[in-house]
Amino acid sequence: MKGLIQRVSKASVSVEGNQVSAIEKGILLLLGIEKDDTEQSADKLLHKILNYRIFADSSDRMNLSLLDTGGGLLVVSQFTLVADTRKGMRPGFSKGASPEHGEELYEYFTRQASLQLGNVATGRFGANMQVSLENDGPVTFMLESPPGV
Repeated sequence: MKGLIQRVSKASVSVEGNQVSAIEKGILLLLGIEKDDTEQSADKLLHKILNYRIFADSSDRMNLSLLDTGGGLLVVSQFTLVADTRKGMRPGFSKGASPEHGEELYEYFTRQASLQLGNVATGRFGANMQVSLENDGPVTFMLESPPGV
C-alpha cells in the first residue's frame, strides 16, 4: 500500500463539477492499493500517516504529527500510484488491486482513520475526481507499507 502525503493549507475534491469534500489545514493523502495488500497493511500505513511528524512546532521544526495538530485528512484513491514505470513508455498495473479489493480496503482505511482522527474527508472511489490543494511548504512524502503484512 502506498500513500503520497502532502501537507496542505486546504484541499478539496470535486466530482462532475460538484465539491464532495474538503479540509482545511492537514494532509491530503493519495492512496494506492496493491493486490497483495491487507487490513494489516492499511493499519500500518495509517499509523505512520497519523503519526508522521511533518507539521511545525513552536521552533518551526517539523516535529508535530497530524494527531498532535488535530488537522484534517483528505483520502483520495489513486490507482496510478501502484503503476510499474521501470521500463517502457506505458505504465503497467499488474500489481494493482482489483476494483473490488481496492474499494474494500479503501473503505476499511477510511473507517479506521475516522475512528482514530475524526476529521476525515474522502473522495469517491473509482470516480473521475478533480483534486485541488494548497500545498504548504511544499511538503510531500511517499510512505509505504509492505504488501501482505
